[in-house]
Amino acid sequence: MSQVEWFTTYLQYENLKDMLSVILYTSQSFMTITPLLYNITYHNKEILFIHTGIVGGIVSHYHVIEDKPKKKFVELNKMTGDFTFINHIGSNTQSLYIPIVKLIKSTLRFPIENLDED
Repeated sequence: MSQVEWFTTYLQYENLKDMLSVILYTSQSFMTITPLLYNITYHNKEILFIHTGIVGGIVSHYHVIEDKPKKKFVELNKMTGDFTFINHIGSNTQSLYIPIVKLIKSTLRFPIENLDED
């Protein structure tokens, strides 16, 4: 087990809205950091994930989705938590615009091997 694996905690979310609420929370923290939303194909599954944490380890928040995202951004309403996939950054001041970064390769090892059995 590598040092990165040792300090990485994985949290799988039941739905994407719950995972995106982590972005809302961190964007309103005193550091006002908005995490990126990453997409990767891992063991033939499409995963959207974000990273949080600096000191004491990294938390990888993830959700398995049916298909690759066809849009480039998520528009996340800061007031309601509602979201939609879009292709361009908009001008709604009530929303965060989060880019979806498509990864080819990663050293992360998502714990999804037995996902079909759930």
